Amino acid sequence: MPLHPIHKKPSSNHEEQDSLCGSVFASRYMSKPIPVYRMPEEAMPPDVAYQLIHEELALDGNPQLNLASFVTVWMEPQANSLMNENMGKNFIDLEEYPCTAELQKRCVNMIAHLFHVPTEHGQSDAVGTATVGSSEAIMLAGLAFKWRWKQARKQAGLSTEKPNLVMGSNVQVCWEKFCRYFEVEARYVPVSENLLIMDPEKAMAYVDENTIGVCSILGSTYNGAFEDVKKLNDCLCKLNEEKGWNVPIHVDAASGGFIAPFLYPDLVWDFRLPLVRSINVSGHKYGLVYPGVGWVVWKSQEDLPQDLIFHVNYLGADQATFTLNFSKGAGQIVAQYYQFIRMGQNGYKAVLSNLQKICDYLRKKVEESGRFKIYSDNVSVPLVAFGLKEPQAYDEFDISHRLKEYGWIVPAYNFPPNAEHIKVLRVVIRETFSRDLCDMLWRDLMWTLEELDRKTPDSIRHGRELLMERNRQKHKAFAHVKSQKHKTNGIC
Repeated sequence: MPLHPIHKKPSSNHEEQDSLCGSVFASRYMSKPIPVYRMPEEAMPPDVAYQLIHEELALDGNPQLNLASFVTVWMEPQANSLMNENMGKNFIDLEEYPCTAELQKRCVNMIAHLFHVPTEHGQSDAVGTATVGSSEAIMLAGLAFKWRWKQARKQAGLSTEKPNLVMGSNVQVCWEKFCRYFEVEARYVPVSENLLIMDPEKAMAYVDENTIGVCSILGSTYNGAFEDVKKLNDCLCKLNEEKGWNVPIHVDAASGGFIAPFLYPDLVWDFRLPLVRSINVSGHKYGLVYPGVGWVVWKSQEDLPQDLIFHVNYLGADQATFTLNFSKGAGQIVAQYYQFIRMGQNGYKAVLSNLQKICDYLRKKVEESGRFKIYSDNVSVPLVAFGLKEPQAYDEFDISHRLKEYGWIVPAYNFPPNAEHIKVLRVVIRETFSRDLCDMLWRDLMWTLEELDRKTPDSIRHGRELLMERNRQKHKAFAHVKSQKHKTNGIC
């Protein structure tokens, strides 16, 4: 028997309203606040949830115009398809996904050979692994150094307290993280205004019997410069021989590892040097893969202590693992292999040569303007780091802020201690930065300078104060966190 109208479940006007029109923007969800910090009680249609998030994310910066980042923002449709097809695979399940595991092995060997790993009869079973980025790769390489040092000290009956790591003060912040997380003393070799990267000869004064290794950077975050790994190797070989030590070198090639082999093949920086025992590189930078994927390779099996390798069998069979992160998606690894076989060495060289041409073009425009001083090198990551030649009422931070009004994200920052008075802007040249975009950036930069030239010092100062207050309001949720001075060179 049908219910009396008074006993019927009240009809939902909202449901009727939503069903009247198929448009997402006619639904009731669009006139209410979006759920923020608490999960909503009720579900919502998938197309509405998508559109709400899509609209909010539209306020993000355009990745193509983000010239602060080294990260890849474009891949071919075929690579996108492969990543989507393999997104649901947890790479750590090697027994369930043996073909994906094989692709990782191939990538490790291709990278190791690219870095001239020693081989027998043209073949090798290279030692290395994929990571979620160079930060994880650096943690793994640092741990390998620390364990090897501890083992050698124990065998000699010596103390294993107070290990240290030597590096330039221009290192990326992940090195500071490694030292703090794993209780290693960080010894920073100061840069100078005349040399904005680590001086190998000066670095020797920071090395002692407790040094687990020396880090050299192939592609400084600050100005893209390649440190002189060969000179560091020669200096350290001499010191090791004099002192009876065996201090190794790790090369942080996050940015430069996929550049030097193709643009500067005669540059000796890799496993051709006896003390270079491990190298990391970011696949999601000039490896031309979406984030996040990194790689770390060792020169030989003896460089990776067995104590750091774990064996598990609860995924179907015994398998070895040496990563900080257990689970990770398989998509980026598959995409890396796609790029390797799709591009080949000639393809990578062609892409990078184009980027270098655009870099040279922009560098020339910066030089010819007469307004700036360049702080980046010709042989480096394809980027241009430059600062104002003469003092103005405005500075590089003001220019960076005004460029955002045109859509460009161009970072401004100071160099490390001993050169912190130097302020620069940095434009990273990536695969999506064409000659046409370069001309548009230069046009907008010149317009920005004209606008700032017309402003009074008071109006510039007032604009800074407003920006600072806006940033304080934006980040007030973190006001309870005690302010500490940290390294700021983390933009990558």
